[in-house]
Amino acid sequence: MNQYEMTLGPEGFLPPSVSNRGVVGPSKGEGLVMGKRVPEQQAIDEAARRLLTAKNPTIFPGPLVLWAWNERAVREARVVKALAESVPARLIPMADYRPKYPKIVAEKEINPNHPNLTIWKNKIDVCLFVGVHCHQSNIALKIIRGGTDCFTIALCTFSGDDEAHLTIRDLTVDTIQRIVDSVHRQKGTRPS
Repeated sequence: MNQYEMTLGPEGFLPPSVSNRGVVGPSKGEGLVMGKRVPEQQAIDEAARRLLTAKNPTIFPGPLVLWAWNERAVREARVVKALAESVPARLIPMADYRPKYPKIVAEKEINPNHPNLTIWKNKIDVCLFVGVHCHQSNIALKIIRGGTDCFTIALCTFSGDDEAHLTIRDLTVDTIQRIVDSVHRQKGTRPS
C-alpha cells in the first residue's frame, strides 16, 4: 500500500479519516505536519511560519480557552491573545458547539457543524484551533480539509489531532508561548 500523503484540499465531500490512510499520531515530544511525525520544535516553527505567511490567518479559540473555568484556561487565553497580536491573526470564537440553525453569522463565529462556511466567507487560508474539545475539532477539521484549501493547525491538550495538517500534542501555556516566540524570531521582532 502506498503511504498516504496529506494535501491541501478540497479533498472531497467525504474524505476518509487520515488514520484509515495510515497516518499515525505524534508521540510525546513530537508534532504532526502534513501527516508526518516531526520533532515538536519543528512543528512549532512550522505553525509560526504558516501563520506569518498566510493572507488571512485566523485563530478559533474554543470553550476550554474562552471560559475562565480555571486558572490554566485564563493563562492560555492570555497567551492565545498574545499569539493573535504577534502574527497578527483574527480571532473567531467557537464558544458553543450547538448547531446554529437556521442561520449563522459566519463573520462572527464558527459553527463546528459547518466550519467550511466560516472559512469560505472569511477567505481564511490558515486556521488554528485551540481549546476545542477533541470530538468537535476532529469533525470540524475533517470538514475543513474535505471542502476547503485552508491549512489547519490544531493545538491539543491530549494526543494531537491527526485530521489537522499540523498538530501539537500535550498543550501547555508554555507550548503556545513557544509559538509566539517563534513568530517573533521569524519576524525579527521582540515581544512587547
